[in-house]
Amino acid sequence: MSPFLAGVLQLLALIAALALAYRPLGDHVAAVYSSDRHLRAEKWIYRVIGVDPSVRMRWPAYLRGVLAFSAVSVLFLYAMQRFQGSLPGSLGFSSIDPDQAFNTAASFVTNTNWQSYYGEQAMGHVVQTGGLAVQNFVSAAVGMAVAVALVRGFARSRAGDLGNFWADLVRGVVRVLLPLSVVGAIVLVACGAIQNFSGIHEIGQFMGGTRQWNGGAVASQEAIKELGTNGGGYFNANSAHPFENPNAFTNLFEIFLILLIPFSLTRTFGTMVGSVRQGYAILATMATIWVGFVLLMWATEFAGHGPAFEAAGSAMEGKETRFGIGASSIFAVSATLTSTGAVDSFHSSFTALGGGITMLGMMLGEIAPGGVGSGLYGMLIMAVIAVFVAGLMVGRTPEYLGRKISTREIRLTACYILVTPALVLGFTAAAMALPGTADAMTNSGAHGFSEVLYAYTSGANNNGSAFAGLNADTPWFNTTIGLAMLLGRFVPMVFVLALAGSLAEQTPVPATAGTLRTEKPLFTGLLVGTIAIITGLTYFPALALGPLAEGLAS
Repeated sequence: MSPFLAGVLQLLALIAALALAYRPLGDHVAAVYSSDRHLRAEKWIYRVIGVDPSVRMRWPAYLRGVLAFSAVSVLFLYAMQRFQGSLPGSLGFSSIDPDQAFNTAASFVTNTNWQSYYGEQAMGHVVQTGGLAVQNFVSAAVGMAVAVALVRGFARSRAGDLGNFWADLVRGVVRVLLPLSVVGAIVLVACGAIQNFSGIHEIGQFMGGTRQWNGGAVASQEAIKELGTNGGGYFNANSAHPFENPNAFTNLFEIFLILLIPFSLTRTFGTMVGSVRQGYAILATMATIWVGFVLLMWATEFAGHGPAFEAAGSAMEGKETRFGIGASSIFAVSATLTSTGAVDSFHSSFTALGGGITMLGMMLGEIAPGGVGSGLYGMLIMAVIAVFVAGLMVGRTPEYLGRKISTREIRLTACYILVTPALVLGFTAAAMALPGTADAMTNSGAHGFSEVLYAYTSGANNNGSAFAGLNADTPWFNTTIGLAMLLGRFVPMVFVLALAGSLAEQTPVPATAGTLRTEKPLFTGLLVGTIAIITGLTYFPALALGPLAEGLAS
């Protein structure tokens, strides 16, 4: 079987699995966030944290809950790393330096999972499981809660409230993420991923000497790492490591976990607003972009050229022979079009244009299908922009799901789409202007610039993957990428929740003959075009200096 045909069959199998899970999971999530009933375990959690889950919150209160919980999470995870040397199960590892501890705390709390350290050489069992893995759950649940709040803004009439953040947070963990992660971990263990709390041990001869390695609760963390679109690996090689990703089946299964919730949330959206066809329109937009990116990646990777390509017979540099080009390309596209950041190959070793595709996927805003929660609310922001553009073309006040899109709503959406590009381009420009940045780059010229641009694109978009050529473990990069992650996560949430509050206060307007049918294929095409134009106008000059320049020169 040819590598290309193998990739096509894996893509079809993946689409079939996602289609089977789409309706039951989407409806389950809608029921979870629409229910007034609280499980016994949830009531216990509410008593422990001292909150009343029945209190209805308007958007400022909901936002305060998001920010307060996240701030405490950053401080808690930072403290765990700084005191790691005194904790049990540290495996003899010392405490983490302040700048790296800040970077890692910001990374995992913002669902970014950027790692400027070697996991197997820096973090003990307690920090890995009690700190990082816990944040994998709750950071994903925060994203889902904000997305659901925005959906309620569209669904409710003259209410003003968006639900209760604490109830949404707990339900997302207890009823959605935890059960799915248990099943995912069992599958991974059954297929060869490790799950233990062993210490450091020798694994045999390696290049003339012995190699030491430590075990860990890898399968359980791997499951939520992919399911929650987190991406931070137990080992530095991430999902290219056989302890995390043993074979071709687990590789495809991990891609399935990455895409499962973001795609299914479109069904949740349609169900909660009372029109599943609206959910299908958003799903079609996401799927069109995702499949298109996979095909583009295959076109660049299977048609590669150069000495490495000729020696291997294909563009296998930086890729695992266990997976091949087809599966590695699907994984790379899925990880960068979501906020996952996990890798089963090294993006810096892709062809120049292939590396540019991974970067472009993040620059879209990671909305196809995007991160858990963040993908849905990011796509809905783009939908608001699209109906505004359509309204300008026909001279009519734009409407979406019965809500008038007025000046206030457009200002909020405009601020949302400007935050991330300002962070990416501003920090990249500052880094390239510093004389010490060149010392952190392993390549010069266009490829070196791509390493820096990729790092800030990954951080500000809360992706977390790296180009594998930049030494980001420096005070400058740890601090600035940490700031980019925090600002790129929480500033857009301010505008999302403000928009949700504004929409929830409106009275729905009835559809007329002039209303844009946002459940039709025409709107899907308009939405795809709007996303492409906004991204192109924003990032094309930077891409021209990096991957495009390198691709044209090769």
